[in-house]
Amino acid sequence: MIALTQSNQVNYHSGRLTIQTVEIAHQTTAIRCLDWERERFDIEFGLRNGTTYNSFLIQGEKVALVDTSHRKFEQLYLEMLVGLINPVNIDYLIISHTEPDHSGLVKDILRLAPDITIVGAKVAIQFLENMVHQPFKSIQVKSGERLDLGNGHELEFISAPNLHWPDTILTYDHKTSILYTCDVFGMHYCDDHTYDENSTLIEEDFKYYYDCLMGPNARSVLAALKRIEKLDIGTVATGHGPLLKHNISEWLGCYQNWSLEQAKAETLVALFYTEDYGCSEHLARAIAHGITKIGVAIELVNLNDSEPQEIRELITQASGLVIGMPPQSSAIAHAALSTILAAAHHKQSVGLFESGGGEDDPIYPLRNKFQEIGLTEAFPPILVKETPTQTTEQLCEEAGTDLGLWLTRDRTIKQIKSINTELEKALGRISGGLYIITTKKGEIQSAMFASWVTQASLNPLGVAVAVAKERAIESLMQIGDRFVLNVLEEGNYQGLMKHFLKRFAPGADRFAGVKTYPANNGSPILADALSYMECEVTTRMDCGDHWIIYSTVQTGRVAKINALPAIHHRKMGNHY
Repeated sequence: MIALTQSNQVNYHSGRLTIQTVEIAHQTTAIRCLDWERERFDIEFGLRNGTTYNSFLIQGEKVALVDTSHRKFEQLYLEMLVGLINPVNIDYLIISHTEPDHSGLVKDILRLAPDITIVGAKVAIQFLENMVHQPFKSIQVKSGERLDLGNGHELEFISAPNLHWPDTILTYDHKTSILYTCDVFGMHYCDDHTYDENSTLIEEDFKYYYDCLMGPNARSVLAALKRIEKLDIGTVATGHGPLLKHNISEWLGCYQNWSLEQAKAETLVALFYTEDYGCSEHLARAIAHGITKIGVAIELVNLNDSEPQEIRELITQASGLVIGMPPQSSAIAHAALSTILAAAHHKQSVGLFESGGGEDDPIYPLRNKFQEIGLTEAFPPILVKETPTQTTEQLCEEAGTDLGLWLTRDRTIKQIKSINTELEKALGRISGGLYIITTKKGEIQSAMFASWVTQASLNPLGVAVAVAKERAIESLMQIGDRFVLNVLEEGNYQGLMKHFLKRFAPGADRFAGVKTYPANNGSPILADALSYMECEVTTRMDCGDHWIIYSTVQTGRVAKINALPAIHHRKMGNHY
């Protein structure tokens, strides 16, 4: 069904997938694929408002298509594109980066337009060669290089590696003053509005997106902002969410301020990986996500693209080091490892992981060298022998969190001691129950001992749970996720409390030795619980070092009618 919604905009609907085309400037059309019901995006994101995948068509004397779309939009996107232009007349396909949600239809475009020339960063072209498995024409571009489409459309390319993909480039059209940014400055937000007319409505999603994708690379964000500061930007054509037009200076200012704050953080981890080898990039980002949950800054560095002086300077600033093992054949990466070893010192912490490329450099000799220097091992080596799974990702995230907690232990103790004594005693008089939250999603399951739980609504029946941001279970309690709230019984909780309060190694089975049975939502129910409730997360509120997670209650049962729930009394209110 095609419906005209305004003079220059067309929407094509198919269930809850929508294609929107709108003319955003002279000879320039946005093709926006609206995914209204997507609930998750990678391991980091629980989505409240779906997402969009934005693509753009620039028609000068020559024609350029900027990015494609997600595979799920294959039929809708290609039909819409063919309706706009004969694909054989497209001269260039600009790849901002090769993440599948933007490059998922490259092979289809090559089928429709076999003579098209693909334009991208060197790494992007290399990635595409492995993705499409067929020859194609290409142009590798660097920062500052230009491509003239005619009719005034002169495209300038700006390198922006690690935002949030190693091969990211931005593209600026000097005629229309449009900056095409793919993931940068975007957000996972889906509605019919093409632009950012209502900034209040989207500012929370804009910040959440930054925190998950851009925050771990704050220094790279600042470098990209510096490269574009002299451009006269009239529209920011993002790859996700609404295009930015009405509040550009404010949005870019937010990125500047957040990144400066992140870059100046007291604690920094340098995370080294090999971007085109095995799953190094994927695993590195899972570890980085775990580290940033603690409020620790991350600098991601490609071992194959780093200068010795830059490595030395970074090592002197870093409190922690994480290294993904490079291939044995990479002389450049080995030289970088030598520089890291020469600059590292005994006050730092270190963690190592395999990249899963099949010919990883041996991990234990490097581990021994760091131990000889005197570095503290933050987490055991992560050994990857097969394609990473959800379990592997969770292990990496938990390892990163452990590293972050170790590096901030002194800061945490200082914060506990700094609170007013009378105030902490007063806070401690707020009593609570004793609960264990359990959840399972796919092949991952987790649990958390909790006391900050309360009923929060009657219609619908709902509960609120406070979850510390560094908890492993936090990633499994995004909007739409389901869990079980197990209520513990007075006089019969010590065994469960002792088990679930102990420190688990990254990736460890929380339920080993504990009797459980599955709930309707798949999460474990504790056999020794007094009662349980099956819940679904509907809202999350940021409360400093905790998330307040509001969930509706689907069903529940009491095991012992006459038994009483366990009560928790504290003496101090500034720690558990």
